[in-house]
Amino acid sequence: MYARQSTPAIVSCYTAHRLDRARYIVVEGPIGVGKTTLVEALAQRFNARPIYEIVEENPFLPLFYQDRGKYAFQTQLFFLLSRFKQQQELFQQDLFNQVTVSDYLFSKDRIFASVNLDPSSFALYERVFELLGPRTVKPDLVIYLQSRLDVLLGRIKKRGRDFEKKFDAGYLEQVCTAYNEYFFRYQDTPLLVINTSDVDYVASEADLDNIVQIIRKTRHGTHYYIPLASGAS
Repeated sequence: MYARQSTPAIVSCYTAHRLDRARYIVVEGPIGVGKTTLVEALAQRFNARPIYEIVEENPFLPLFYQDRGKYAFQTQLFFLLSRFKQQQELFQQDLFNQVTVSDYLFSKDRIFASVNLDPSSFALYERVFELLGPRTVKPDLVIYLQSRLDVLLGRIKKRGRDFEKKFDAGYLEQVCTAYNEYFFRYQDTPLLVINTSDVDYVASEADLDNIVQIIRKTRHGTHYYIPLASGAS
């Protein structure tokens, strides 16, 4: 077991858009990775305004988990339009007076659509997405959370949503692969990739302190942070 470092290291892979002050931060990652939990913690640390995606309000989502092929397009379109509405509301607010932390990136919708939709439905979806995407707010920093599949499945089971009780591990693996492929090529904003498999930023103040420290240091390019397990020695 490796010893925990007092100052975690980060590795820069390329230089891109410069980040002087992150006023709009987005936390992303697959289902069960802990996006909302981290947003809540960061909102407290930065005295920030949290923005949460509409999940349980989607009337098609329970049906989607029962029959993905039949209800995929309706589910995806509801998510796309509800997220776009939230983004439009962000445009109406002053993003410079208060830090904003969101638990989704608008383009995540396309990641799920690429997994969920058949080619003809995806082609129609893309036409709508291409009209809406350029009219959304671009974040100053994106934090992409990763985790092992078994950890994700455990977290999904623990949170106990009714429509996730019989969650398909194969589907989750597809989603994780799509996320990894998307962020492997991502260059739109500064990007911080964090592996959350062995950390608990709810129970461990030290874990959260380290993540906040890395966020404050991220100014440009892509960085990877792999924390050690809580209590490692």
